[in-house]
Amino acid sequence: MDINFIDTTNQLQVAEVVVLRMKYLSFVNYSYLVVDRVTNRAVIIDPAWDIEKVYAALADTGSTLSGILVTHAHPDHIHLAQPLAAAFHCPVWMSHEEIHTSGFNIEQLNGIQMMPWSVGRMIIQPILTPGHTKGSTCYLIGNHLFSGDTLFAEGCGLCADIPAAHAMFDSLERLKKMLTPETRIYPGHMYGKPPGQPFEQLLKDNIYLQFKNPHDFAAYRLRKGQDTSGHFKFY
Repeated sequence: MDINFIDTTNQLQVAEVVVLRMKYLSFVNYSYLVVDRVTNRAVIIDPAWDIEKVYAALADTGSTLSGILVTHAHPDHIHLAQPLAAAFHCPVWMSHEEIHTSGFNIEQLNGIQMMPWSVGRMIIQPILTPGHTKGSTCYLIGNHLFSGDTLFAEGCGLCADIPAAHAMFDSLERLKKMLTPETRIYPGHMYGKPPGQPFEQLLKDNIYLQFKNPHDFAAYRLRKGQDTSGHFKFY
């Protein structure tokens, strides 16, 4: 089923992260079901492609889907948002900036400010991280960061131009200030290292976290010779 269970405890909650490897043709996305083990309420991040796998994860954990977190509005991150929201009568959360710039609109959509809220005993902290898109948002739940296409274990998301690359640099700097070394990173795609890498490892290995200024970062992020066609090798 390509489902892995990772249990994490912090001072306030017991959260179970279910890693869902979702495949469609050559695309592989990672969606995440996060379950509050006290109330058995759950949220899912960026659901795409395989709805039966979501139902299986909910059944395996004995949880109820209470909301859908969307990092950004690209099709491979919103594919199952509407059908799941309709089936479970739950909200879909996305930043106001992403709603405004993407035009994404469904009945269950709720625009969010960058203020925390709770689902069960889980505290969800949105972090606006523009760069890949203007309204890209990461979500911090306990010591789990769900980073969409902003931050991968091996790199960061594509940027369209110099202003977007500068925004991405600022977003990564914001994450560097906010996250602890122990924070686990769960990106939207994997290019070799499995989801759940500790942030301290990314700080050592990820070249995009090494730059000291936005100009050098943008020059490297936008360098020529990259494959920007979208035909990447997903794992």
